Amino acid sequence: MPETRSAPASLIAQFEVERWRPGASGPALERVAEEVPVALVYEDVPHGVMLATPADLEDFAVGFTLSERLVEESAQIRGVEVRYAAEAAEVRVSVAWERFTALLERRRHLTGRTGCGLCGVESLEQAVGPVRAVGAGPTVSTRELHAAIVALAELQPLNAQTGSVHAAAWVRPGGGIETVREDVGRHNALDKLIGARVRAGAALSEGFVLLTSRASFEMVQKSAAVGIAFIAAMSAPTALAVRLARQAGVTLVAFARERQHVVYAHPHRLLGDSGDNRLL
Repeated sequence: MPETRSAPASLIAQFEVERWRPGASGPALERVAEEVPVALVYEDVPHGVMLATPADLEDFAVGFTLSERLVEESAQIRGVEVRYAAEAAEVRVSVAWERFTALLERRRHLTGRTGCGLCGVESLEQAVGPVRAVGAGPTVSTRELHAAIVALAELQPLNAQTGSVHAAAWVRPGGGIETVREDVGRHNALDKLIGARVRAGAALSEGFVLLTSRASFEMVQKSAAVGIAFIAAMSAPTALAVRLARQAGVTLVAFARERQHVVYAHPHRLLGDSGDNRLL
């Protein structure tokens, strides 16, 4: 069974609203996803504030630290502690001393927008820097890809109640969806997924990521930074994302639906059911 998270009441608020439809209107109760400031603190030094869904924040901290290349490997993350306040959260991360020294050079004191992927970056070189090429990665059949797209619809409990959050799923060829994370920010959902897989000791090169969001540059950049070689997104890519995927060797699939998809980069990892490579 895939690892998912329930949607506890603390993640959802209820508001009295006026609902209108043709021929009918009136008061109703509406469920809305919670969104809180999450402060990331490294060795007592504030690094930044993100707006996020207040769940799986340990996963978020680990994934963010790795995908933003604040450390080179997960072993350099020594500990994560989450402290909740009434309407906010603080995540304190301990890292190896040699990485903390480098991290100080990238200190950010800006409050990010929801899932802000490049907030606080101070130069073009930081924003669009060099990326390491990914490894061989998995081989995925079109049947497996489309089956995962269908299955993910039933594995988003928070979105099912609020309709306002993104999901990132980890899919293992031959095993289906194994992990799902949700968040109001698409970058946050991906970071949570990366963190969950790393904390479980899983190899990020052995499966692929399925996103309910668009495939923006930052999503490809984060994935490539941790060695993910295959990304499938249900929405569109950006041109910069396509160029980065081609440069880094990442297979990028977008407009992924139950019976269709478009491959924008490195189609060799996606095989038709007969074993032949093809674009659908």
